Amino acid sequence: MRIVSTNFIPDRSRPGLTTTAIGAVDLQGAGGNWATVGRRSRGGRRVHRQREKRKGKSVGLRIGTLNVGTMTGKGRELADVMERRKVDILCVQETRWKGSKARSIGAGFKLFYYGVDSKRNGVGVVLKEEFVRNVLEVKRVSDRVMSLKLEFEGVMLNVVSGYAPQVGCELEEKERFWSELDEVMESIPTGERVVIGADFNGHVGEGNTGDEEVMGKFGVKERNLEGQMVVDFAKRMDMGVVNTYFQKREEHRVTYKSGGRRTQVDYILCRRGNLKEISDCKVVVGESVARQHRMVVCRMTLMVCKTKRSKIEKKTKWWKLKKEECCEEFRQKLRQALGGQVVLPDDWETTAEVIRETGRKVLGVSSGRRKEDKETWWWNEEVQDSIQRKRLAKKKWDMDRTEENRQEYKELQRRVKREVSKAKQKAYDELYTRLDTREGEKDLYRLARQRDRDGKDVQQVRVIKDRDGRVLTSEESVQRRWKEYFEELMNEENEREKRVEGVNSVEQKVDKIRKDEVRKALKRMKSGKAVGPDDIPVEGDKVDEPYNEGMGRVVEARLRKVVEICEQQYGFMPRKSTTDAIFALRILMEKYRDGQRELHCVFVDLEKAYDRVPREELWCCMKKSGVAEKYVRVVQDMYERSRTVVRCAVGQTEEFNVEVGLHQGLALSPFLFAIVMDQLSEEVRQESPWTMMFADDIVICSESREQVEENLERWRFALERRGMKVSRSKTEYMCVNEREGSGTVRLQGEEVKKVQEFKYLGSTVQSNGECGKEVKKRVQAGWNGWRKVSGVLCDQKISARIKGKVYRTVVRPAMLYGLETVSLRKRQESELEVAELKMLRFSLGVTRLDRIRNEYIRGTAHVGRLGDKVREARLRWFGHVQRRDSEYIGRRMLDMGLPGRRQRGRPKRRYMDVINEDMKLVGARVEDAEDRDRWREMIRCGDP
Repeated sequence: MRIVSTNFIPDRSRPGLTTTAIGAVDLQGAGGNWATVGRRSRGGRRVHRQREKRKGKSVGLRIGTLNVGTMTGKGRELADVMERRKVDILCVQETRWKGSKARSIGAGFKLFYYGVDSKRNGVGVVLKEEFVRNVLEVKRVSDRVMSLKLEFEGVMLNVVSGYAPQVGCELEEKERFWSELDEVMESIPTGERVVIGADFNGHVGEGNTGDEEVMGKFGVKERNLEGQMVVDFAKRMDMGVVNTYFQKREEHRVTYKSGGRRTQVDYILCRRGNLKEISDCKVVVGESVARQHRMVVCRMTLMVCKTKRSKIEKKTKWWKLKKEECCEEFRQKLRQALGGQVVLPDDWETTAEVIRETGRKVLGVSSGRRKEDKETWWWNEEVQDSIQRKRLAKKKWDMDRTEENRQEYKELQRRVKREVSKAKQKAYDELYTRLDTREGEKDLYRLARQRDRDGKDVQQVRVIKDRDGRVLTSEESVQRRWKEYFEELMNEENEREKRVEGVNSVEQKVDKIRKDEVRKALKRMKSGKAVGPDDIPVEGDKVDEPYNEGMGRVVEARLRKVVEICEQQYGFMPRKSTTDAIFALRILMEKYRDGQRELHCVFVDLEKAYDRVPREELWCCMKKSGVAEKYVRVVQDMYERSRTVVRCAVGQTEEFNVEVGLHQGLALSPFLFAIVMDQLSEEVRQESPWTMMFADDIVICSESREQVEENLERWRFALERRGMKVSRSKTEYMCVNEREGSGTVRLQGEEVKKVQEFKYLGSTVQSNGECGKEVKKRVQAGWNGWRKVSGVLCDQKISARIKGKVYRTVVRPAMLYGLETVSLRKRQESELEVAELKMLRFSLGVTRLDRIRNEYIRGTAHVGRLGDKVREARLRWFGHVQRRDSEYIGRRMLDMGLPGRRQRGRPKRRYMDVINEDMKLVGARVEDAEDRDRWREMIRCGDP
């Protein structure tokens, strides 16, 4: 007898693991220190050496790789195999799925995939649902390489899926693959774990002479050129080929079988320094999910730090107030708790506590636990009873392993499976029936949002980087960093001149706040919003903290009656919108283009405008605007000793002071900002359209470059002397109808970026006056909206009528935004309609090969032509402009006369040319626009 050195050790604490890798590397296995006494073939026994005690805890993972051949029709089968084989993470190759997305494949597994062609290549990573929250980053490099970064209580694990070109492919393609894999590895910090699961299409061969540092002896057959590339890569990156370290029967080493060929082409690699965390690796036999390849699975144990359990946050079920009976009961109980008083007592803290306590008693409190990842919403009482009986039978069999108990347990398993399937089918049938009703509309959009969230790679941002770029993982450090960042952001003030002159206060009588004002303010507050630190929502009998949202809305309504904001401000002003400013700018550019004259525009951006308003300047601007001193003091009370917290994925930070800027989310803040901008720009602004503001978005126009440069400098001086800062990097300059050598604009000697197009208030304007780029942006916006609700639109069990409704309310508005101000050509309208029909055909599961006419598609989905809807929006806006007074900016722009001649050749299409064509088509005249109802009836284009 002799003792054989076993430097790499399996995890003997887990059943079913019986093999050992011999003489692999000079490291101790994760599962303990074992030795073989005698030969296993001759009945040698296993002896266990004393295991060294470790601090912390471990996370056991089963990680695998598999070339599936194609994922089409195999999602659920693959999930079942992973569930049965207890695989947590699986790298898959040759998925042959086009696109980049994440989707559930059933049985509690989610697939992250990427592919550019549905006929070849494609890679992905399948995760157990419980680990989806651990995903920090998904990096899709190509259809042959992608990676996921996961965090396990401070330990970073990078999982890379790779698919190397086959033997016979061009050398250039192979080199590109290895170059991409090198880049991925180089981007991963040294201290992080890496596991690569790949089909390398190469044989590393049996034996490891000369390559002992990167592989073991237990490969298959001879090494080829592609296998040598794998070994060279492992040496470059200091990695080990895990498959080859474990002595197995050949059947458990062969990963590819086709005809008479039996070889090893699928491998798992990890850093050599982490080989001690791998306790076993072998091929899984007996599964038919892939025709030629077999799954390779390794067992990895990560030693992680013990972390404190997050404090469970129990929440009052305020959402129950949507039900009339709950709302009425809450109202009655609250009045009883307040002693029958209709008017609330002056002590807000006492009142707030009464509201919270009543809410907890009447509505109940949530458990605070995270929702289960399992899809169990459709469970009924029968299913739950059956599952409970199955659990008891399993417990009985575990205690007494008789054949009778085993058969009883197996029978209950089969019964539960049938009942679950039946209950699920019934629940889904009821769901789709309910979605087709008016009551089910909210559920429909909720389902669309849920499916959109499920398709995203990263659900929550649970880790961030510190100042030096180091990744923070613990909850305390993440919360600390969030607090640190926002505390600096909300308390940093730009340099400014101190006001020398005093500002006189306006002393005048102020009426007491009336009940009807409070009712109006509360009515304007939207329900369904998240609760604040006081844990009282708007729905809580529409009661909120006096010096918060409710009080802010009352004060705002009064200030709007007192303060007159300049006509150049379009943001958050009554009877003004983004469309007014966009329309004015487009028509102005059109006039100068037709007159062959230059128009110079500078789009000014302010750095962190809301967060940098000095409080002293705010009080001064309010007083200069004629706001009564009493209202100024009310606003000062709102801002005095203001504190806030940051609510993030890992909890809520500690409170910190906010001493600079306006309160984000307060209804009063936009109007206060408008007052500040109105006062600071009083001496530098020109009339519209030469100066237009939408909150902090400013556009300055002029006929000469020198003049616009001078105006920009005056604006900079006026704003920066009072604490607001013009962004040098985001402020941009554009010249319409530019002649050669017109130069550029400078700001304090620094050249302002010159552009040919600019996205102004969400609508793209071009220096040549065209709208081709805007049409492409609208198509892109439509596709973005379509993808967000594709979980509903592509569900074949949802009716075409419902799909059409979702399309009309979510997708089409995104495509129509701003087009009422644009003079479209027929070709551009066709471009929009082509995109629309593609979306509708995708939604209905119809292709052009089915030879179904567009009219039938539109009729089935009850969706009218997008070109007709664009015409309706354009005429509706034109009628609105015509009904406004002659001083309205839109009227002034249309009536504006400009010296100059149109260029030779075919004239450019103007806005009024399109309007005249539209009116001719519907049989309307300009005079008809004065009668709003008649105009609406004439231009209306209904959906079929």
